[in-house]
Amino acid sequence: MNDMSDKELLQKNIEEFSRLQSYMVLVDKDSDAYKAIKVRYIELKVILTASGVNLTDLDIIKE
Repeated sequence: MNDMSDKELLQKNIEEFSRLQSYMVLVDKDSDAYKAIKVRYIELKVILTASGVNLTDLDIIKE
């Protein structure tokens, strides 16, 4: 079994966070798609903040 290192996992989460935000700006905030994406956005925001990542510049949605 090849486990991801902490650094690789953190990088994966940062990339997913950025990707989700790019989707969020493309869809209407009242859409079901936006609401579904926002759930994962919040989860990743919590994970990254708990991991010590400063989201000031990375978080373009700021919700």
